[in-house]
Amino acid sequence: MSLADQVLAVNDDLPIRTDKPVHSGKVRSVYWLTEADSRRLIKEKGYNVQPDAPLAIMVISDRISAFDCIWHGEGGMKGVPGKGAALNAISNHWFKLFRDNGLADSHILDIPHPFVWIVQKAKPVKIEAICRQYITGSMWRAYANGEREFCGINVAEGLEKDQKLPELLITPSTKGILEGIPGVPAVDDVNISRQNIEDNFAAFNFSSPDDIARYETLLKEGFGVISEALAKIDQIFVDTKFEFGYVTDAQGNDKLIYMDEVGTPDSSRIWEGAAYRENKIVENSKEDFRQLLLNHFPDPDILLNKDRMEERSALARNNALPQDVLMQVSKVYTSIAEKITGKKIILSENPKAEIINILREKYNLIV
Repeated sequence: MSLADQVLAVNDDLPIRTDKPVHSGKVRSVYWLTEADSRRLIKEKGYNVQPDAPLAIMVISDRISAFDCIWHGEGGMKGVPGKGAALNAISNHWFKLFRDNGLADSHILDIPHPFVWIVQKAKPVKIEAICRQYITGSMWRAYANGEREFCGINVAEGLEKDQKLPELLITPSTKGILEGIPGVPAVDDVNISRQNIEDNFAAFNFSSPDDIARYETLLKEGFGVISEALAKIDQIFVDTKFEFGYVTDAQGNDKLIYMDEVGTPDSSRIWEGAAYRENKIVENSKEDFRQLLLNHFPDPDILLNKDRMEERSALARNNALPQDVLMQVSKVYTSIAEKITGKKIILSENPKAEIINILREKYNLIV
């Protein structure tokens, strides 16, 4: 069996029973179940949700995106072997740890297969919350250019690249284009301050002003739980993105929950502790792949300059990356997943057939 066969690249063509269009993102595809199937599963499986809660099957893929493009490799490799399973395994591990520590639930109700989540529909908070424990990446570039205020927070003078910040910094940005909020441009992914959120809490989908403090608590505590666990395996939790939403449980309580994914190499920076102590940076995250791309192509400005998006898309479309590049990325993802979870990431020989079989036999969801 070739490596290309072990990659799940197309994940929006599964014969899952649905009466709505399949939503396919950069990495995951979402199949909204019919009302009848949602009600049946809630009853059969005893999920802690309202009897009429809409459910979806979320299927991850092995696709890899960077600089807003999907990349592929030689030999028909349309993704990175083991990447999808590694991302899900890491998220599953952290979501469970959050629950065990009494923080908050997630949108996940069931995990039928390493590539699959059964999730409940949540009302998303329209904020991507970035927590930063070290100054690096885009924040460092802005700081080096003289910026000292980030999302309404003043940062001290004299910081050096990659150093630990005096305290955990929360730098939120908008998720999607939000119209009509004073002082917030109507573009995706624009930085906002706590004051912006307080003044317009309903526009960001918060149910009440009190939930802003709850959201900050969940950010800090979630970051702390992951950071502490990673320190035990000599890994440094540098920064990460969190997303939140609201759901209603079986008893009718509205809850703020974690959603999307948490603490993964796609949504976070993770550094090797031993290398950092020797003033070297060894990435255990997608940042490693971004650097590979920047070094691989002669004109890195195409990847960094948003005005050159057309050229960038053509670069991703027309260039099959060497197989060893994708295998190096595979090693980063599977190794960190195995360190975090303590379990081996097994490459499935035919993930699609396995998913269909499980969803047919145990959930009766296949057409």
